[in-house]
Amino acid sequence: MKEDLWNNFHKQLSAHYVVIFAMCIADYRLLLILNKYLPYSKNIFLRIVADILGITLICLILLWIFNFLIYDVFLVPRDGLPPLSVKFAFAMAANIPILLVFELIHYFQSEQKAIADSEKVKRQVLLFQHETLRSQINPHFLFNSLNVLSSLIYINQENANKFTKALSKTYRYVLSLTQQPVVSIAEELLALDSYIFLMRMRFENAFTFTVNKIAFNEQNKIIPLTLQLLIENAFKHNIATEESTLNITINIDNDYITVENNIQPSGSTDKGGIGLRYITKQYKIHAKEVKVEHTEHMFIVKIPYIQS
Repeated sequence: MKEDLWNNFHKQLSAHYVVIFAMCIADYRLLLILNKYLPYSKNIFLRIVADILGITLICLILLWIFNFLIYDVFLVPRDGLPPLSVKFAFAMAANIPILLVFELIHYFQSEQKAIADSEKVKRQVLLFQHETLRSQINPHFLFNSLNVLSSLIYINQENANKFTKALSKTYRYVLSLTQQPVVSIAEELLALDSYIFLMRMRFENAFTFTVNKIAFNEQNKIIPLTLQLLIENAFKHNIATEESTLNITINIDNDYITVENNIQPSGSTDKGGIGLRYITKQYKIHAKEVKVEHTEHMFIVKIPYIQS
């Protein structure tokens, strides 16, 4: 009997290699499917149960294949070979380490990808902040601000003082964003007050500005200066006079911040500044989509939250 088993050893070894190779492929496919439909971040307990059920099913299928190869293809006698329960125990003992190795490989690859993506986001954010700062401190913006300030000094010194403080707060907020890839809604709205004050001093009663807090969560995060840049675009691309009032509204709900304004195209448009394309690009980095609706009378931009 021992001689028969030794004579068939090469056949059994070949069958084992085939089964182990198939086990590796099956485990890898199982890992891909579970990572896609049931990742650990979704439900750890269900994922572990799915792993156990998956490798159990794989072992049963591969045992059937192994028995078929040994007994029906290689025609090895059944006498002296271990029973199914022993084979299953050995299969599970071999399969669990294989799956763990694949899990570890996937984990380290995910970590490396997360680090690379984080560095990419940091570079993009730094670029965004540089462009934003350059946009805010351009000659046109400074000329308008200083022109308004110069007029206020002679007309109303108290408002001139308030204008100077608001301008200082606006620049201080921009300069404070170096280490902040995202900010809370509360921070953004607070900084926006200073900017709106500057616009109020410049355009007086030529525009209306309304904030509707439909469902306000102060912890929701967005890209810094998003609201300010969208409002700046509204002034840049539209006429704002007392006869043709520019109406700007911000609606805050559970899913989006919506910035909308009536359309009153200006004759000449300043093409400088960051604009909507930069905002859209920044949200794409965070896998978020900025929705733009351009109707006959309204221009609407829906900003998703980066974090809730």
